[in-house]
Amino acid sequence: MSVSGNASSPLTSPKNLRVVMAQLDFLVGDIPGNTDLIIDATRRATDEHQADVVVFPELCLTGYPPEDLLLRPSLEVRVHEALERLQQESLGPAIVIGAPLREGALLYNAAVVIENGTVTGRYFKRFPPNYQVFDEKRYFAEGRDVVTLDIRGVPVGITVCEDIWKDGPVEEAAHAGARLILNLNASPYDVDKQARRKALLERKSRENLVSIAYVNLVGGQDELVFDGGSMVFDHSGALAVEAPQFQEGLFPVDFLCEHHCQPVSRPLPDEPSLEENVYRALVTGVRDYVNKNGFKSVVLGLSGGIDSAVTLAVAVDALGKDRVRAVMMPFRYTSSMSLEDAEAEAVALGVQYDVFSIEPMYDAFMATLSGPFEGTSPDTTEENLQARLRGVLLMSLSNKFGSLVLTTGNKSEMAVGYSTLYGDMAGGFDVLKDVPKTLVFRLAIYRNTVSQVIPERVITRPPSAELAPDQKDEDSLPGYDILDQILNLYVERDFSADAIVAEGFDRADVDRVIRLVDINEYKRRQAPIGVRITERGFGKDRRYPITNGWKSGK
Repeated sequence: MSVSGNASSPLTSPKNLRVVMAQLDFLVGDIPGNTDLIIDATRRATDEHQADVVVFPELCLTGYPPEDLLLRPSLEVRVHEALERLQQESLGPAIVIGAPLREGALLYNAAVVIENGTVTGRYFKRFPPNYQVFDEKRYFAEGRDVVTLDIRGVPVGITVCEDIWKDGPVEEAAHAGARLILNLNASPYDVDKQARRKALLERKSRENLVSIAYVNLVGGQDELVFDGGSMVFDHSGALAVEAPQFQEGLFPVDFLCEHHCQPVSRPLPDEPSLEENVYRALVTGVRDYVNKNGFKSVVLGLSGGIDSAVTLAVAVDALGKDRVRAVMMPFRYTSSMSLEDAEAEAVALGVQYDVFSIEPMYDAFMATLSGPFEGTSPDTTEENLQARLRGVLLMSLSNKFGSLVLTTGNKSEMAVGYSTLYGDMAGGFDVLKDVPKTLVFRLAIYRNTVSQVIPERVITRPPSAELAPDQKDEDSLPGYDILDQILNLYVERDFSADAIVAEGFDRADVDRVIRLVDINEYKRRQAPIGVRITERGFGKDRRYPITNGWKSGK
C-alpha cells in the first residue's frame, strides 16, 4: 500500500485548524461555472471564516452525476484547464475538491488538494459504487492508495463517498497517522439516509479514534436530490457539528489537534419530521430542475384532489406564486366540490388560475369516433379520452408560454398503472413520482401546519379520478393503506408474492397488485422523471424488462 501526497508526521505541539465545509449546489457539465463557484466560495470562506482548509463535495468540478459526459473527448482538457485556473488564483486556504482525473488509460473519481498554487495531493476513490442509482464502474477505475497529507501541520486523510462505507480506506488512513479524515460526498437523499449516515460515521470515527468531516452535495439533479447534511464526528464517535439539510452554505469547524483532532461543537439543527424532510426534498428537486433547465414557469392541472393540491403547494414553495399557473379542466363528472376546492387552493397560494371546460372537445372527438365506435359500449376508452384532452390543453399552454408541465401522479398510481398515457402522464416532471399515496396525505397535513392552503375535505374525502359517475379509486384498487404496504414489499424490498401473503395479506389482493405492477412497466418507461425519495424509485433504481415471461409467485 503506497502513500501519496506530503508525508504526514506526528503532532509535536497543539495545532488549530479551521475547516470550512462547502455544502453547495453545482450544475452538472458546467465546469467553468463550477470553477467560479469554487473560487467564490473559497474567497468567502477566507473573508468570513478565516478558513485554513475548504472542503468541497465529490466531483464538484463536473457536478454529480456527470454520467456519459465523462466519455466526452474534451473532458480531460476542460478539467485540466479548470485545475490550472484554480492553481493560478492565489487562494489563501488549502482546498480539497472533487474531479475526474485520468492517469494513463484509466479515469478515476478523484479528490484533489491544492495549496499555495500547487497540487499537493491526489486521492483516487477506491470503491466506485455500482448499485441503485449508481453506475460509477461504467466510467471509473478503482483507486488503490491511501492518502495522508500534512495540511497546516495536521496529518489529514482523504476519502471519497463510498469509501467510508467500506472497510479499508478509513482504517488505513488512521493507521498511516491521520488524525482527521476529510470525506467528499455526493450522497443522494432518501427518507432514512441521514440516520444511516450518522450511525456509520459514529462507528467509523469511534473504532478508528479519528475525527471525520463528512461534506455532502446539496441540490437537485434530474431525479436525484442531494440533501447536504454535512457533519463532523469526533474520535469518540460524538456528533459535534451538523449542517442543515437542503440548505447551501459555508459551515466552519474549528479543530484543536494534539493527540487527536477535537472539533469544537456547535449547536445542532432541530431534527425534522419525515414529512418536513420529504417536503423539502420535493421543493429542492422542483426548484433545481426548473431553474437549471431554464424554464420561466410551470403549469399544472388542478383537479380539486389531493395529489394536484400537494403538487401546487410544492411548486409555489419552490418557485414563487408568480411562476406557477394552475388550470382546472372540468367535465360533466367533475363535482362542484372539486371546482370549489381547486379554486380555494389557487386563491390561497395566489397563483394564476384558469378554468377550461373539456366538454366541447370531448363532444367533437366522440362525434368523429361515432362511426368506428358504433355498436360498442362505453369503457375506459372514453375515460382516457378525458385525461388525454386535458393533456393536450396543458401541453399547448406549455408550448405557447414555455412553461414546464408538472404532472401529479403518485408512486402508488404509477406502480399499478392508474394513469393515462398521453393524458395525465403528459408533462415534463412528476413531483410525486416516488411518493406513495398514504404519504401524500401526510404531506398535505404537514403543509397545512405551515399555512392553510389545502381544504380539509380534500384530505378527508375518498380519492377519485372523476372520470365516471360516482367513481372512487378504491372501486378498482385495494385501500391505499393496504396497497402501499404491498407495493413497499414488492417494489422496494423485492418480496415474492408468496412472501407477501405470508406477511398476512390477502392472496387475491397480492396477486392482483403484482400483476398490475408487472404489466404496467411499459407505461412507467414513458412517464416523466420525478424526485426520488426512496431507495427504490421508478427510474434508475428499478430496471425491469417490458417484454418478459416471468411468473410471480415464489
